[in-house]
Amino acid sequence: MREKVEQVLGEIRPYLQADGGDLELIEVTDEGVVKVRLTGACGGCPFSQITLKMGVEQVLKRMVPGVKEVVAL
Repeated sequence: MREKVEQVLGEIRPYLQADGGDLELIEVTDEGVVKVRLTGACGGCPFSQITLKMGVEQVLKRMVPGVKEVVAL
């Protein structure tokens, strides 16, 4: 599952980078939790949790079977 998550994050990453942010994949657990670190502008953005849940998490859930949640560390 990690490889598929990395592939999808690679497709999402340009949208984050366009606003000066990025994310780094830390871990994909056996329970389907994807752990990421928000970097750049995303790291301190007050809207980062909305981006994470309504953007990144929704895309990953749709594109990668087994993803249950995305959390930022």
